[in-house]
Amino acid sequence: MICQNLNLKVSGKTDFETKIIDSLNYLKFHKDYNSIEFEIDSIQSALFKKGFIENKLETLKQINDSIFGAEIHLKSKYYTIYIYHNKGQVDDETIQMISSQVFDDYFVLNFSEVENALNFINSKISEKGFPFSKLKLSHIKIRDSSNLEAQLTVDSEAQKRMINNIIIKGYEKFPKSYLRYFLKIKPNETFDLAEIKKKSERLQNLRFANQIKPPEVLFTEDSTNLYLYIKKTKSNNFDGFLGFGTNDETNNLEFDGYLNLNLTNNLNYGESFRLIYKSDENDQKTFNANLSMPYLFKSPFGIDLSLQIFKRDSSFTTTNQIGKLHYQISSKSKIYTGLNSSTSNNLLSNNNSQLISDYDATYYSLAYEFLSQQPNNLLFPVKAALFLETSFGKRKTTNTSEKQTQLFIDAFKIINLNIRNSLYFRINGSSMDSDSYFENELVRFGGINSIRGFEENSLYASLFALINTEYRFQISNSIYIHTITDVAYFENQITKIKEKLFGYGFGFGLLTKAGILKFNYANGKTENQKFKLSNSKVHVSLIANF
Repeated sequence: MICQNLNLKVSGKTDFETKIIDSLNYLKFHKDYNSIEFEIDSIQSALFKKGFIENKLETLKQINDSIFGAEIHLKSKYYTIYIYHNKGQVDDETIQMISSQVFDDYFVLNFSEVENALNFINSKISEKGFPFSKLKLSHIKIRDSSNLEAQLTVDSEAQKRMINNIIIKGYEKFPKSYLRYFLKIKPNETFDLAEIKKKSERLQNLRFANQIKPPEVLFTEDSTNLYLYIKKTKSNNFDGFLGFGTNDETNNLEFDGYLNLNLTNNLNYGESFRLIYKSDENDQKTFNANLSMPYLFKSPFGIDLSLQIFKRDSSFTTTNQIGKLHYQISSKSKIYTGLNSSTSNNLLSNNNSQLISDYDATYYSLAYEFLSQQPNNLLFPVKAALFLETSFGKRKTTNTSEKQTQLFIDAFKIINLNIRNSLYFRINGSSMDSDSYFENELVRFGGINSIRGFEENSLYASLFALINTEYRFQISNSIYIHTITDVAYFENQITKIKEKLFGYGFGFGLLTKAGILKFNYANGKTENQKFKLSNSKVHVSLIANF
């Protein structure tokens, strides 16, 4: 009968029993007799789980060349089961999570819930360091016409398993502090493989390493060895751009440039160093150097040091020295507290306007950072980010001392509509609360990293808020095009300006062997200004990973 199309018809003793069997939606067509026997066993097992534990195959016979008939007697259905257990093996807290009827030495379950309940109890026992535990119901007997009772038996090792050794394969120099504080996996803790796999997935949120394959375990008689498979990834990058546009006064073509160098984990401690240098068409120069050292002295705390220097033509220079202490809350979140010392010098020989002044300021800050990666996307490896910081302190001049408060936010999110289409939203803003303001302490914005279509750092504000939006279409894994729609609002308390700004344009990105090449074309305008093609800005940048 091999390779024939055989038909199986199963019935019960009564029409009611047949209806119950039909509700199982069993497989009716089979290629051979062995398949039919296997299906009968599956039907009986399904009936058992429904409470027909005494069901019996009465007959299985061939009716004709292609039809087999089977009759199963369901007998009595049992609805609940009383399960007696040893309190030393299963705690009440676990039992209460699966049953609403819990007593001193037994609990009650609907019979249909037994399999899932036993699997749940077994998983909880495994979480406590007994991965080889086995559960079964023994001494099953009839309690009354609709109820059963049984004894829950737990077979497990006498001593629970602990993680004795952690062996890293692939990236042997992976910083050990990240095991303890970032992944939160350490020796001598209770072994729970499900929890370990969950924790190891946090590696996807690291820029300098990722997981090759899930963790594995080697059990010996007296030890438990955990193997983590990690690969070091390229995490250094170089970001630069060349911008050009027409000067409104001279009508000449002007160029500006930008350099951003990020070095991460080159010493295998998880450290990072960032260097930014910017020179733009307004004769402004910016220099930033940032060093971050996580898990200092094998503690859960890290330190961030920063030096920022800004010079505007021959008007003023401002220097910020920042020190912060951070704590990694989770694989995606950090909190910071720190101190910012700021000094600004007036370079003008005659300054009667008093808009620029020498000052020294000290601020205490609190900050929160969130970062979510999507490492499988080479064009957009970061899916969402948030940095929120508040600072408070005093600004001192020769004659005055004033309290000041500052607030800064920078957040973005990518919403993936499908594999090719996505939306990008970014919110960026800053505000300063003070009794008086100097031009050389205002926030500077504008350009490719803020509102596009405007010159770099050409806008000064005591308060600003902007929204960047893009619709992105990914042509392939290495090419995308996008729209540019930017909106900003800013206030300048010195000049009493309150203005809305808009930026429109388009761009594309191309993943090359050298890195990601980006091209942006944007036109910027104020609320009451007419559209002018001469206000357009073109920006070209390259992000190279190495």
